[in-house]
Amino acid sequence: MSVEAETTALVSVGDEAPEFKGRDDSGELVTLSDFRGKKNVLLVFYPYAFSGTCTKEFCRLRDENPDLEGLKDTEIIGISSDPVHSLRAWKAQEHYVNRFVSDFWPHGAISRAYGAFDERIGAPVRNTFLIDKEGVVRYAEHNGIETLAIARDQNAWRSAIEALK
Repeated sequence: MSVEAETTALVSVGDEAPEFKGRDDSGELVTLSDFRGKKNVLLVFYPYAFSGTCTKEFCRLRDENPDLEGLKDTEIIGISSDPVHSLRAWKAQEHYVNRFVSDFWPHGAISRAYGAFDERIGAPVRNTFLIDKEGVVRYAEHNGIETLAIARDQNAWRSAIEALK
């Protein structure tokens, strides 16, 4: 018997972003509503900490994006199904500056709410969402399992962040 991909609705531009809560890499509880009225939020879903493509993506995010003016008003949150301790170790090893949120338990609940979870691998795929201060999705990138080993081009969401200024 094969396991099919979960058929959750994809979150799209113009939608109200689903609320979420999860523990970040320091163990602090984080919710989307924590940022309402204060900061835009870029959710970067990825499958596995310490994997080659994920490390490459977040190293690029760390190294190439400090110039982005709009990042002063934008919280970048990486989300995977890895446990908090793994996220903490990965962040320390790579000297990442962004926050990571664990979608470990209930397993994949945040990813499922955004249509980013794939049952076949038990983890989120590479989807990205920019949410404005009012909680509305302003940018959405949907990638399937077939692009799992391909790093995302960050130029599109960089432009979306700049447009929110």
